[in-house]
Amino acid sequence: MRSVVVAGLLLGLGASAWANGRPPLTNGIHFKPGDPHSLYVATTFGLLVSHDDGCTMSWVCEQNIGYGGEWDPKYAIGTDGTIFATTYTGLRVSRDGGCSFTTATDELAPGAPNRIAGIWIDALDIGPTGVVWVGTAESGAPNEVYLSNDNGVSFTPLGLMSATIFWKAVKTAPTNMARAYVSGYETATPTAHFRRTDNLGGSWTPSPLANVQYGSTPIVLVAAVDPANADVVYMVSVGANNSVGDRLYRSTDAGMTWTDVLDAGGPIKDVVIEDANSVMVTTMMQSGMTFIGGPAYRSTNGGVAFDPMPAAPQLACLGKSPDGSLVGCGANWGPDFKAVARSTDDAQTFNKVWRFVELAGPAPLKCPAGTAEYDTCDQEMWDSLKAQFAATGPTCGANVESDPSGNGDPEPKKPGGCCDSSPAPAGLMWVVLGAAWLLGGGARRRARASSGR
Repeated sequence: MRSVVVAGLLLGLGASAWANGRPPLTNGIHFKPGDPHSLYVATTFGLLVSHDDGCTMSWVCEQNIGYGGEWDPKYAIGTDGTIFATTYTGLRVSRDGGCSFTTATDELAPGAPNRIAGIWIDALDIGPTGVVWVGTAESGAPNEVYLSNDNGVSFTPLGLMSATIFWKAVKTAPTNMARAYVSGYETATPTAHFRRTDNLGGSWTPSPLANVQYGSTPIVLVAAVDPANADVVYMVSVGANNSVGDRLYRSTDAGMTWTDVLDAGGPIKDVVIEDANSVMVTTMMQSGMTFIGGPAYRSTNGGVAFDPMPAAPQLACLGKSPDGSLVGCGANWGPDFKAVARSTDDAQTFNKVWRFVELAGPAPLKCPAGTAEYDTCDQEMWDSLKAQFAATGPTCGANVESDPSGNGDPEPKKPGGCCDSSPAPAGLMWVVLGAAWLLGGGARRRARASSGR
């Protein structure tokens, strides 16, 4: 029995992550526009923030952000470092680098037409000029798509109000400030919806979705827009590949027609358009009762066809940094021994940036007393989390304190991270914690919102 526990640990299903019953995993990567040194890494136990290329990662706890349990927020980062996070009870916003969060439009009276507080925000993106787009997916209430021209202070509805559609994804076009795509799921008569606006939501054009195959529930998610061509857009059809995998569709005419370009063996996580020729896709795979990073795929002909990437780690996420490098979520334990990895050679190799044992100390994030990060994360939870990971901070080089303004630009220790570390697991503590998690039934079903489901 012990050998089974250890084997499960080495597959990346180790210690319990705080109290939400899931193993600690990195599952999302986000960047501050124009800042190649800042990383915002989503995990199953909160958000990690670094302003020095991943050398020093500081922890922002779930309770500060405004959620708990198996929820995985969608994040977006503004040019000024503002952090946006989706939750069941509204859009959470931090303007001080993660020290404190407020709920957007919470000051408006309940029922006000521009109020998005108190409802499930499921779709989020920031356009090239800083316009914030959100979509709601609240059960038993009308849902709408909104935009904000003042960095998330106020929001305007865009004429997609529906009592039966959940708006689940939104993506903007980097080369066209007025272009955005949204997707939704209608519950009354199960139907997938995909729409485009060319005038900042003044009007919408529906996609016919002809020849698109669906899973048992017809859900499609807008996944990516080409950074050089606003008419090239990618869409995921959830569970459309034999119920266990997703299908990836590509359109070159702004969503009017679709071509099936990848039938994945599991849920599709990220679609990253590197350049005119290279497009990469990461997927998830089930291990026991949880989902971890799965096979990755790459197209070298602009997304027309994809092949497996044999050298990639277990990528549970992937993103393109402002400096052009690729940053992804690997397996903290075997086989990758890197929770965050970076490639500077066009995805031929991924080098370790950071592992859980290197979590910065002595505090989660340097914040003043009176903020939720200091009062809740630091004072109540940090010692326990640090003990779980046997966290020592970076394995070489001096720690760099995070700048709570989110605008700091400390000198990076080394391109791609602070320093490398031994590929060995952190020690016997992980065996004990891994056993506690596995034997205690800590792994639960994947959160329905972790990939927009």
